[in-house]
Amino acid sequence: MPAAGLSRKGFVATPVPMSLEEFRLLRDLVYEYCGIFFKNDVQYLLERRLSVRLRENQLDTFTEYYRYLRYSSNRSQELEEIVELLTTNETYFFREDYQLKAFAEEIIPEIIERNGARKRMRIWSAGCSSGEEAYTIAMIIKEMPKLRGWDIEIFANDISRKVIQTARRGLYGKTSFRTTDHYFLSKYFKPQGDKYVIQEGIRSMVSFGQLNLLDDEMLQLIGMVDVVFCRNVLIYFDKNARLRVVKTFYGKLKEMGYLLLGHSESLMNVSTDFELVHLKNDLVYRKPAQVWKGEQ
Repeated sequence: MPAAGLSRKGFVATPVPMSLEEFRLLRDLVYEYCGIFFKNDVQYLLERRLSVRLRENQLDTFTEYYRYLRYSSNRSQELEEIVELLTTNETYFFREDYQLKAFAEEIIPEIIERNGARKRMRIWSAGCSSGEEAYTIAMIIKEMPKLRGWDIEIFANDISRKVIQTARRGLYGKTSFRTTDHYFLSKYFKPQGDKYVIQEGIRSMVSFGQLNLLDDEMLQLIGMVDVVFCRNVLIYFDKNARLRVVKTFYGKLKEMGYLLLGHSESLMNVSTDFELVHLKNDLVYRKPAQVWKGEQ
């Protein structure tokens, strides 16, 4: 019979409460890894969610868990598990439709005019979650006759390996279609049991990959793009991490390229590099054209 509070394997089934020092060590480690920052008032949330990982790894205390994250050969995989526990990946097709209307009716026509000679367009869905946003972009593009024959690539990335796997499968339940017009559902999806699978023609337009937006080495894989969608991602970061990520977007965007954020996000007190553009359907950010000032 095991002692009270102990599992049959000998470790504490209910971990010792997280101390303030342990909270700060783990919080800073997560921040260092991916830029997600937790204030002091969410210590209980961190303790409750990470307790699952202590039990899984047969560890007694959060200090032991911190050492495991620092020095274990399995640390990268474990950090990925933490991100899965601490982030919310809830999304759906055609989210924030007013912004998508601006994208379809104002931004794309501008890109068509600017890139008409090469007929090439690149779009980056950064923090794509389970793929609904990227596939929505693909469906919008597919509906535009003027883009037929164009070389179009949509890059979609997320820090979570699990949601990327879901995105690649392209199989979604009814909650993902809460604002989807029946036209798109019937045209671009096929029923599969009680779910719907994305049409292969749309799936092939999107390249999915796992990517940490603070990983400079991996970010080199992303080339120059015309539009960046990064909606409801910056809210997880503190100011310094936001600065890094927005600087990355600025460097990856072509001149006059657009940055589309979530409705509750802005670049106020983050960056002055972008210009705020008042479109008919939305307010968006744009990388200004560089003005040549001649020899100094």
